[in-house]
Amino acid sequence: MTAGMSQTWKRRAALGARGRLLGTVAVAAAWTVGMAGAAPSAVAMDVQSKQWYLSAMHAEEMWEITTGEGISVAVIDTGVNASTPSLKGQVLKGFDATGAEGNEYDDYRGHGTTMAELIAGTGKGGGLRGLAPGAKIIPLRITDTEFQNEHSVNAYDAEDAIRAAADSDAQIISMSAGSDFPTDKERDAVKYAEQKGKLFFASVGNNAKEGNKKQFPASYPQVVGVAATESSGKASAYSQHGDAVDIAAPGDGIPTWCDAKFEDYCESEGGTSQATAITAASAALIWSAHPDWTANQVLKVLFDTAGKSADWEKGTVSNYLGHGIIRPAVNILKGTGDPGPADISPLTQEQTSGSPASATPSASASSQPEKKEKASDAAMAGSSTEKDDGGHLGLIVGGAAAVVLLGGGAFVYARKRRTA
Repeated sequence: MTAGMSQTWKRRAALGARGRLLGTVAVAAAWTVGMAGAAPSAVAMDVQSKQWYLSAMHAEEMWEITTGEGISVAVIDTGVNASTPSLKGQVLKGFDATGAEGNEYDDYRGHGTTMAELIAGTGKGGGLRGLAPGAKIIPLRITDTEFQNEHSVNAYDAEDAIRAAADSDAQIISMSAGSDFPTDKERDAVKYAEQKGKLFFASVGNNAKEGNKKQFPASYPQVVGVAATESSGKASAYSQHGDAVDIAAPGDGIPTWCDAKFEDYCESEGGTSQATAITAASAALIWSAHPDWTANQVLKVLFDTAGKSADWEKGTVSNYLGHGIIRPAVNILKGTGDPGPADISPLTQEQTSGSPASATPSASASSQPEKKEKASDAAMAGSSTEKDDGGHLGLIVGGAAAVVLLGGGAFVYARKRRTA
């Protein structure tokens, strides 16, 4: 890229119809507390009943131990509306990298607010419940194509947002967005975030059937690439695959805010956006329960406790699910998972300068497990023509297996650059 080139974002087409939810379903009794004064849309629909993955992941049981308190998550997205019933009191000061009018609280699409609610929403007013409702959100606003068509914007908004997140009090960075094109400036920003001890999650993309081209920042070695799963526990058909995938999480069926008006939630078929937000929330729960751990140790436990099928070949990583499907309850409720050395990255197996210094460098673990195209990978990819070889991954707690009906819905932005 030359200095004269500018940056733009191209939003992917929705994966199927994203219809406005009609307010005809009464809110379930379990979710009626605290709805007084809520926005009409939040009262009118039962969006929380569609968040069934919370039950499958034993969220209520985990919340008896930790809700993510003490942890902040930087959400790099379209902005975060701090005034929705579910986010009141949950959003801290952030940064607007767009260079346009408005600030980080002006969500021009509704996407960033949805991600924030999935991470730290309280569920008040009948809105989306976050997996880590005790965590706080630090919003960092970036642009998409429609926004750029109407405003003069910063050409390096994503890069600047990543650096701002690295300099913030956030321990975790969640970015449900991606680009086909890596840049030196963004690569340097990602390395800077690692040096600052941040745990960085990014979506691998929704274009598995449209070229499956690597997305950035998810494909940088220092970033945890998150894939999406469907209700059977297989990788969602749209979820991109390859060596960028490090872990998987809910990806199909969760309501999202329809638009910037924040009047209604909408249904959508799915996206790796939700998977990324829910993975970031899982990390927040584990880090809150173990505040003395480093980013490396939190991530290693996420990998160690991830759900795998019975025929998963030991020492390998799936091209579709990475190390497996997130199961934070295995650590929080059972104490399982080896955090390993504080200063060795589970992603690169290299010593990281952002971790606490030790008298002598920790012995490096074995090289990164090989990612293989296995038969079980094909089944996990969501292909209706493949036999299911035990790919329904369960959340096992106390010897009981609960089928992880993994869901999610929204869209992922893919960033592209073009000449001015």
